[in-house]
Amino acid sequence: MPSSVTLTLYGAPAAAEYVFGDRTTCLVGRARECGIRLARSQKDASRHHCMLDVNPPHVRVRDLDSRNGTYVNGERIPSGPAGRDLTDGDEIAVGDTVLRVCVQAGEPATVSAEARDPADAVHTLMAAAEAGEPDAAGIRGYRLLQELGRGGQGIVHLAQDEQTGELRALKTLLAHGALDPAARDGFLREFACTRALRHPNIVAFLGGGAHGRTFYFTSEYCRLGSVADVAARAGGRLSVDQAVGVALQTLRGLHYAHAAEVPVQLADGTSVTHRGLVHRDIKPQNLLLTGRRDHATVKIADFGLSKAFDSAGLSGHTLTGAMGGTLAFMPRGQVIDFKYARPEVDLWATAASLYWMLTGSPPRDFPAGTDPVGVVLHEPPVPVRDRLPALPRRLAAVIDTALVDKPHIAPTTAAELAQAIRQAL
Repeated sequence: MPSSVTLTLYGAPAAAEYVFGDRTTCLVGRARECGIRLARSQKDASRHHCMLDVNPPHVRVRDLDSRNGTYVNGERIPSGPAGRDLTDGDEIAVGDTVLRVCVQAGEPATVSAEARDPADAVHTLMAAAEAGEPDAAGIRGYRLLQELGRGGQGIVHLAQDEQTGELRALKTLLAHGALDPAARDGFLREFACTRALRHPNIVAFLGGGAHGRTFYFTSEYCRLGSVADVAARAGGRLSVDQAVGVALQTLRGLHYAHAAEVPVQLADGTSVTHRGLVHRDIKPQNLLLTGRRDHATVKIADFGLSKAFDSAGLSGHTLTGAMGGTLAFMPRGQVIDFKYARPEVDLWATAASLYWMLTGSPPRDFPAGTDPVGVVLHEPPVPVRDRLPALPRRLAAVIDTALVDKPHIAPTTAAELAQAIRQAL
């Protein structure tokens, strides 16, 4: 039986049950967009009172600077990102409303068989399940040259394919704790979808697989680094021509990906064709550069990879914690409805990245000591000309419009946003 988390609500508007079987977030409060919506008349509850971060069988509650506080088993929890982990039988009190937690834990599995990618290019990893980090040195067929970077989920190395001599970026990810086989298989199926994307402005995944708790992937190597790296070397900002050029190339890649036909392997072994993939994590760090420095090609990296890994519960991170710096480039609607993000979230993030390249700041201010989730939920973006008065008005208007969290106002396709930017120049 798969893991699940059930929350039973006692109080206004009426008793109800909410069952979660997948990785997601859920707002609790009086606002219309809340997944667990309380009665509008319940004045002891805030509009966005708290957030549930669900990763069955794990669940955490996070108070969103609510007026009257969120209580777990009678104890008020601190506001902010830390939150409180919940266990079976715990009770969350939001004013007069109580949510009782029921956790159904599935059977974990120890995975020892290697999972092969569609091209059958997987090499056996040396045992790394006992290590504190993924063991890239145990991957046969690649010679590690240097570490390119590391983050909360994994490590990226520059590696040389021992057969072809070509340079590759090799990323290793270590799953947290015992593996739920459904989560593991679901992530590998998601990776197979991503691997089908082929476009000049998208980093191509070339191979990969899993053994034990370690997952690894190889992709083309982008030698100029990320847009964030280039901006840092330029003093924190790019020129209008440079920033717009990056944005337009990014939108070309997104236009392709949002409409691409990709094979999707189902859990029963059959496959269907779906149209379109959403990245959901566009930001300057995920926009890589290759080619000539004076005429670089932009390539979107990690198309769905990190999100799929985290959403499958393999990272051990909370979603709201893993969002971290990504929140600076995330639209409000994506925080409210993480699981069902649409292509529009990539457009918002592209406009936010353009804003950042031009000004050196994200669209919203995140004052020290404030909960960044609360900032995204409650604070609108700062008009771009407030940060860069010299920016041409027409381009500023396009950026500000693209950062409105209302699809009927903002451009709804990558092609529309690209056309609006070009017409503003």
